Amino acid sequence: MRNRVTLFVAIAGMALGWSALLLQLALTLTTIAAQGGTSLDGLWRYFGYFTVIANIFASIILTCAVLRQKQQRGEFAAVATMILVGVVYSLLLREPWDPRGWQKVADVALHDAMPVIVTLFWLLRPHGGVRGGAIAASLVLPLGYCAYAMARGGIDGWYPYLFLDVAKLGATRVTLNCLGIGLAFLALALLLAGLDRALARQGAPQPA
Repeated sequence: MRNRVTLFVAIAGMALGWSALLLQLALTLTTIAAQGGTSLDGLWRYFGYFTVIANIFASIILTCAVLRQKQQRGEFAAVATMILVGVVYSLLLREPWDPRGWQKVADVALHDAMPVIVTLFWLLRPHGGVRGGAIAASLVLPLGYCAYAMARGGIDGWYPYLFLDVAKLGATRVTLNCLGIGLAFLALALLLAGLDRALARQGAPQPA
């Protein structure tokens, strides 16, 4: 029964994730086209957001689960990343952003629904296998994104988030912001690793 519920959650998350990503892509391309940009400009902008990259990663992990491919480290990295997406958006970005129509649908799916589904999926999975390597691997995406976003901004002058805007804040402030994000993410990963051990002790099935 548990395996069937887990599979259902994975299928639902996979379908929602890819659908929301395609919707957001269409909306971004439409917006950039209305501003006189090309499809390449739209793709460049689309792949500039951490939310998009994180949801692509999470959707790939859920797809692997549906296909019965074990990705234990990937699943741990996905849940930590998607929790970060939901928390950072709620604390820093939700208030100044007021999407409407289809943009609201994409916004809720990517920032609210997907973090909940990925977290539920991870909670239903076998526990007790998270080690230091998985924690370290989970830091690659957020820290790598910070470097990627700053490199992109150095090319075209556009930064997706204010706390990464080198032009306005300066390189030192942005570097400190990235270190803060890294430390917050590490704390989250350690907390999830502790939860993983607690769930294993309570009798959750051990990974094969």
